Amino acid sequence: MLELESRGIIYDAAARPPHERTGSFTSLRRMRSGAIVASFQVGPRKHAVDSNVKLFRSDDGGRTWRELPPKFSNRWQGVRGSLSSGELVEGPAGEWLVVSTWFDRSDPQRPLFDPQTEGILHSRQLTAVSRDEGQSWSDWREIATPGLTGCAATGPLLAWDDGTLAYAFESFKEYDDPSPARHAAWLLISRDGGQTFPERHLVARDPQHQVYYWDQRLCPAGQIGDAGPGSEYVAMFWTHDRQRKQDLRVHLRFGALTDESEASLPVETSIPGQIAAPLLLADGRLLAFVVDRSRPGTMTLWCSADRGRTWPVAERLVVYTHNEQAMLSQGAENVNFAQYWEDMGKWTFGHPAICPVDDAHVLVAFYAGTPECLSVHWGRVRI
Repeated sequence: MLELESRGIIYDAAARPPHERTGSFTSLRRMRSGAIVASFQVGPRKHAVDSNVKLFRSDDGGRTWRELPPKFSNRWQGVRGSLSSGELVEGPAGEWLVVSTWFDRSDPQRPLFDPQTEGILHSRQLTAVSRDEGQSWSDWREIATPGLTGCAATGPLLAWDDGTLAYAFESFKEYDDPSPARHAAWLLISRDGGQTFPERHLVARDPQHQVYYWDQRLCPAGQIGDAGPGSEYVAMFWTHDRQRKQDLRVHLRFGALTDESEASLPVETSIPGQIAAPLLLADGRLLAFVVDRSRPGTMTLWCSADRGRTWPVAERLVVYTHNEQAMLSQGAENVNFAQYWEDMGKWTFGHPAICPVDDAHVLVAFYAGTPECLSVHWGRVRI
């Protein structure tokens, strides 16, 4: 059975100045040295016009944390912008790579989402390299997404044992685009340690463009089929049905980079909630750390012993229970899409992250707090 051994805070927003009172959009990465790095967005509010990224490091399995020194530039080619989050991975030579979505804030009055066109701010996917374990970083350089617009990072980079890396993101539509919205989940693949990401792989897209597979989270699956090493993955999705005007239960897909045809559609699980972060254990169990915004809201760790076909309720672990204090306009049914986007910026907990610590433990992280103060939390779970 899963057991929550301890929990604490990575980033105490209450102890920060007003322009850093909001920590959100969390991510975790365990490096080969055993160090665990937490990355997240900081600002006076979620998706503020000057949001940046902070990194914290733990060398004792997540029990204590210290802030890494650099502050990333949130300007790109001289244009004012904001950073969405920071996703890290370790390259084959031990270098650290960080990837972040940059949003154009040259007009600070523009919100992230345009309720009229349903597009998002113009964005760029940026990456930087550190060769001293995060003490300093190179300048940003762009990862191109040719033919795709409205792009934003959606979770951890993937790294397979053969050195293959993949950057997870989604495409939608840009702020001024009057054309119909078209959503899809993608990977960009690197075979050279993150220097280039020339290959594009479709993870999920509804042919009818009615179901959106949002906020994909993926983990490598090793070689569990016949697709070869450095190829297979598990993907989980916050799934929203625009026609039915409601969120569906978490969806799941096993896939491989070698798939050359249109991606097969994810299948619905029994897990209620939105974003779900998967982790495939060495013994074959599949974990999913999930945010569920029902009342009360929860951050719950689920476990499947049969490749995601069943998720026993009796074996789930509720890591955290939340009393949502933000003034929200939307419930679970009959969702107004434009207003739902506005509510997303108000939610005061979520964004699950998970990584292994050792053979017996995993670490989870999420943000939670009040509308005025969001901290980043951790939990250490015996598996």
